[in-house]
Amino acid sequence: MVQSLDAPLFPGRVLLIYDTCYERRAAKLPDWRWMNTMKTRRLLSAVTLAGSMTTLVASAHFQILVPSTDLAGADTRTVSFDILFTHPMEGGPVMTMGEPVQFGVLAGGEKTDLRETLQPLPIDSQSAYTADYTVKHPGDHVFFLEPAPYWEPAEQKMIIHYTKVVVNAFGEEEGWDAPVGFPVEIEPLVRPYGLWTGNAFRGIVRKHGEPVPFAEIEVEYWNRDQAVAIPADAFITQVIKADANGVFTYVMPRAGWWSFAALVDGDQPMLSPEGGAVGVELGGLIWVRTVDME
Repeated sequence: MVQSLDAPLFPGRVLLIYDTCYERRAAKLPDWRWMNTMKTRRLLSAVTLAGSMTTLVASAHFQILVPSTDLAGADTRTVSFDILFTHPMEGGPVMTMGEPVQFGVLAGGEKTDLRETLQPLPIDSQSAYTADYTVKHPGDHVFFLEPAPYWEPAEQKMIIHYTKVVVNAFGEEEGWDAPVGFPVEIEPLVRPYGLWTGNAFRGIVRKHGEPVPFAEIEVEYWNRDQAVAIPADAFITQVIKADANGVFTYVMPRAGWWSFAALVDGDQPMLSPEGGAVGVELGGLIWVRTVDME
């Protein structure tokens, strides 16, 4: 005997409720054996459901563009970059990168193309890059990267994460909030270097130069060497929303590199490697570093 009813927790679906008493009588089982059978069924159902839910948990992708220092000086004029696409809090896996579309630096109001400095550096048999840059004058240097579109078959969409990081040179602070001009970008409202652990980072999410009300921002810590234990999946990616003016705030609780990824939908679909038109996730990322007080 089966009864159907609307299921408000699962819109558009039907729950099936079984008359277990009728089924027990039909099976001609004694009460004790029937109870054991039902307990086994419930346990198997719970395991199956848990497994299904596990497959729904998607790790956040982050484009890493992290320099060897964010404060260049006389002894650190040459800055080296780690450039890879991965899940930073979980320490991997590394996803393969195509050749970047853009890699450059904005300093003194001028952009310089640095693609020729990119050097392949495979990680776990996946393509990644490194680069070196020697600062030539004081001031803020906004390094930026536009990676090749990445096909994510599990989500059936293309991903492009426009990424930047600011390096100050010789203490002259000018230009740290200069926009690169990406389709989606985070404008920092806090100088993005010289930050103590516990400082708050604030920014405005912009798409085509305009603030994005209530934009979603994903935040992850680069958990190098897995120094931070992750107690549950919910701790991997912090998720916050901007206010009506596109402004968000987050307090960074640990020393190291943090990434803020503002995620929006692309305006036009792209062709997947499978040949079909798919949606596009555009991310505007900025990396900032915090330091402990000694």
